[in-house]
Amino acid sequence: QVQLVESGGGLVQPGGSLRLSCAASGFTFSTNVMRWYRQAPGKERELVAIISSTGSTTNYADSAKGRFTISRDNARRMVYLQMNSLKPEDTAVYYCSTRPWGVDYWGQGTQVTVSS
Repeated sequence: QVQLVESGGGLVQPGGSLRLSCAASGFTFSTNVMRWYRQAPGKERELVAIISSTGSTTNYADSAKGRFTISRDNARRMVYLQMNSLKPEDTAVYYCSTRPWGVDYWGQGTQVTVSS
């Protein structure tokens, strides 16, 4: 079955950096688009970044542009989200997602808290 396991979240001060990782299994990773979403308390889940199957194309939410970088390693079946210049408003649970066979799958999420 499809499994997505996120890691790398934690508490960081404003202006700091974190690198999130997502380990994927149960589907053909190298042919699927991967996405990072986040959900803050009381808010809807929002798409943060998306990367094509080969990694050649990426897109970001306006809130992430210039600060976040999505990448992937198809040999290791991993997708990453490098987050720099973090702000308190980046505080959320971050989820890795994919859509093989037209069905959405999500990981359990990893908490990111940006606070001094």
